[in-house]
Amino acid sequence: MRIGAFELDEPIPELRRPHVITSLRPWVDAGSVGTLALGRLERHLGAQDLGSLATPGNYFDFTRYRPLTYNVEGKRRLNIPNTYVRWATGEGDFDFILLHLLEPHSFAEEYIDSVVALMDHLKVERYCRIGGMYDAVPHTRPLLVGGSLNGQDLDVPGVTSGRRTPYQGPTSIMNIVGDRVAEAGIESMNLMVRLPQYVQLEDDYTGSAHLLNILSSIYGFPSELGVSRRGTRQYERVTAQMERNSGVKALVEQLETDYDARMESVAEESEPPPLSPSVEQFLRELGTDTDSPPN
Repeated sequence: MRIGAFELDEPIPELRRPHVITSLRPWVDAGSVGTLALGRLERHLGAQDLGSLATPGNYFDFTRYRPLTYNVEGKRRLNIPNTYVRWATGEGDFDFILLHLLEPHSFAEEYIDSVVALMDHLKVERYCRIGGMYDAVPHTRPLLVGGSLNGQDLDVPGVTSGRRTPYQGPTSIMNIVGDRVAEAGIESMNLMVRLPQYVQLEDDYTGSAHLLNILSSIYGFPSELGVSRRGTRQYERVTAQMERNSGVKALVEQLETDYDARMESVAEESEPPPLSPSVEQFLRELGTDTDSPPN
């Protein structure tokens, strides 16, 4: 069945009040945390394929999103970048749609129309985007997860806005999806984990685990879904390297002080203090805005 630019496999399952959980690459997916969390969630739920874009080359530049070649039983296979749609049965009174979004390079409006049409056809009740971005936070403290529901702070244990000021600057055209679904009466939720800017792991398993912890709190998934021994080992190695570098160690200590002050201000519902001048200088030298999503 064709829905906009998507080709869905038939028969389409009868989904109960479906909730979409989606990640967006490469924007707001620092450390691949959204992609990793979505993949682990799919394995836990036993997600099944539902469809994908019929002609992904209309929207993606394959010199920027490279196809991957691999061998299966001696035969060459080609994996072409696409937006994949999968579904899974939930344990409550609603089911899940797992959506792997890619930032479009062409015909973005048409692409967005198709994503919204897909959710309309499947009678989606909630659209939840998960991801991560870099911030001035230490890896030695619990990572912050910012969350919102319909533009308001999300009242869930472990979730904080984690922001000092609203971000202004370059953004993703895919943010329009959240606006469109809200206009259609679909709940719009965002979960964003803040990662230590000085680490920048290609795959940050600790960040992914924090997202899964929050999703488990919201949806009742088992708590072990948000446990990552691999993430623990990653950050242990970062700590070991930090101990051998006095400059980085001093920076982390300053970040810890700023973090603790920020958490204290959140508890007291007061204005978070600004970053210390030395931390601000370090971040300027890195050349990356702490509130800016990765490009």
